[in-house]
Amino acid sequence: MIAKTFVEKILGAPEGTIVFRKPDIVLTHDSTIGVKKTFETMGGERVFNPDQLLIVLDHNTPPTTAKFANDYRVIRDFVKAQGVKNFYDAGKGICHQIMAGHARPGMIIVGSDSHTCTAGVFNTLAVGVDRTEAAGLFKRGETWLRVPKSM
Repeated sequence: MIAKTFVEKILGAPEGTIVFRKPDIVLTHDSTIGVKKTFETMGGERVFNPDQLLIVLDHNTPPTTAKFANDYRVIRDFVKAQGVKNFYDAGKGICHQIMAGHARPGMIIVGSDSHTCTAGVFNTLAVGVDRTEAAGLFKRGETWLRVPKSM
């Protein structure tokens, strides 16, 4: 019996395999404004699974420009219209700290932030993605991952 790596266990596939998975959590923050625009460009009207989303306004808080304030208003309206329950408005904390209340061992977490991988501390597979991929997740609820080679 060959031992499996952590990622092989979570994704249920051997190294090098490309798998399609529905992440347990899709994290976005102030980037949600760009993700929303791309989602709509893709023809998105309703997010695939509002319970999958964790949206935190934390990067431009408090808003220092009219543009940031308007972006926050647009995001709040989007969250309400889409029925996203896991929404943390400005001043509620930093997204990676808030993740502690949501992440559980064995979860797959993707986020539109380069520090998303810090959620790995909770024994999760946590991966950063770009805004286009995040928009695709809003629309389809699924992404592809390649099981990495172990070193």
